[in-house]
Amino acid sequence: MSKITTPAMVKLNKKTKGRHKETGNTPMQEGLKRLRKNKTAMAGMIIILFLIIIAIFAPLIAPYGYQEQSYTEVRLGPSLQHLFGTDHLGRDIFSRCVYGTRYSLPIGLICTLLGLVIGGGLGLVAAYFGGRTDNIIMRIIDIIQAIPSILLCIALVAILGNGMWQLVVAITAGTIQGMTKNVRAAVFMVRNNEYVNSSKSIGVSDFQIMIRHLVPNAVGIIVINAVGVVATSILTISSLSYLGVGLVAPTPEWGAILAEGKQYMAVAPHMVYFPGLMIAITVVAFYLFGNGLRDALDPRLK
Repeated sequence: MSKITTPAMVKLNKKTKGRHKETGNTPMQEGLKRLRKNKTAMAGMIIILFLIIIAIFAPLIAPYGYQEQSYTEVRLGPSLQHLFGTDHLGRDIFSRCVYGTRYSLPIGLICTLLGLVIGGGLGLVAAYFGGRTDNIIMRIIDIIQAIPSILLCIALVAILGNGMWQLVVAITAGTIQGMTKNVRAAVFMVRNNEYVNSSKSIGVSDFQIMIRHLVPNAVGIIVINAVGVVATSILTISSLSYLGVGLVAPTPEWGAILAEGKQYMAVAPHMVYFPGLMIAITVVAFYLFGNGLRDALDPRLK
């Protein structure tokens, strides 16, 4: 007996297509629900939001200017007047750490965004076209990846010079390889799906197929990896500044503050502890949130 299909049934099927059989939610909604139940991921997200608020309202939160000096209050320990103590010039370390969020967070996000656009674009093209195009792109990426990212950044800063935008270029160059491989792997999983082949058969351009069909299906994995890259970028910024090839004093970047305090560690350890703690908290928060996103949204773990 043939199955009878009414217009109402067709309409219902369209509405429920792609939804979870038991709950009626889409896979994305199910993933977000799992994410909200992940306490460590939520803790990481709250810390990230808190740091963003600090960066936006730094002038209102910091009790002193980040360059304000007092030679009668040199290397004071933590107190109610100076929560994180003062440095060798009498500057309030808490205020400098607060203003430091305006450097570490934006630079980390900009580097991640640029790495996603450049590396993601290369990975998308390599996976979609395959063959010789894929081989050329991936061999170049393999050559660059053979160089440790921190050494690559140091070399680029030495060539380009010190400065915020030179640092952005250097760190972005270190993020492209991972982004390219992650996006390539994500696109490989969906590039031969029926809807992609159908689009090709009716004459849809390659660019439209990549943007309309491949990118949306890989966006979950892309976002998961991007969160991890933000953490890595922030750690790289601080490492380069600590080594003296990134942002240098008097810029209140956490790595630069740490570099200034290292020579006074024996007599004023607070000059090192608090900027180091800010770096650690920020990086851990992004990793916690990234791991929670992976567990909730990555289809390979289902």
